[in-house]
Amino acid sequence: MDKFLIVGLGNIGTEYEHTRHNIGFDILDFFVQQKGGIFQSDRLAFKAEVKLKGKLIICIKPTTFMNLSGKAVKYWMDKEKIDVNRVFVLVDELAVPLEKIKIKPGGSDGGHNGLKSIQELLGHSNYPRLRFGIGNDFPKGRQVEHVLGKWTKKEEAIVAKKIEISSEAIVHFVLTDLQHAMGAINNLTF
Repeated sequence: MDKFLIVGLGNIGTEYEHTRHNIGFDILDFFVQQKGGIFQSDRLAFKAEVKLKGKLIICIKPTTFMNLSGKAVKYWMDKEKIDVNRVFVLVDELAVPLEKIKIKPGGSDGGHNGLKSIQELLGHSNYPRLRFGIGNDFPKGRQVEHVLGKWTKKEEAIVAKKIEISSEAIVHFVLTDLQHAMGAINNLTF
């Protein structure tokens, strides 16, 4: 059976729930719930498995905290023998406006500690990722507060729609390929 590893980045703990930095967790929660899966505590992550047209999708939310996300990614890739091209990382992105989602085949960590950790443990940055735009509309010196902050009332409707579309992007990635997922998602504006 074809296997895929979908990784939602975030931090564990109630104080981080539904913050911009935890959007990877929120997307995966939505996706797994839609597909009838259930997360359970496992090694270095909360893990759920769902099947889609003969493909096994292993979904993880690392419990290592953001800065050590790579430990969970590497562990589950090795344990399940999943090639890096079948890994899809869901991450918040300051450099992408709130109205956009960008899917990329690789690239720099852009200062994101979760991506930095994955890159360090894999030894490269060539792994597919969905960059969920959180925008950079915050006063100078307030980046941490913005990233770890909750969505505003005004942002919530856009975020809900983008979570739904991000879940569809996972399906595109698994059932077609990265190029189709990019084509279907990257030009959308919310």
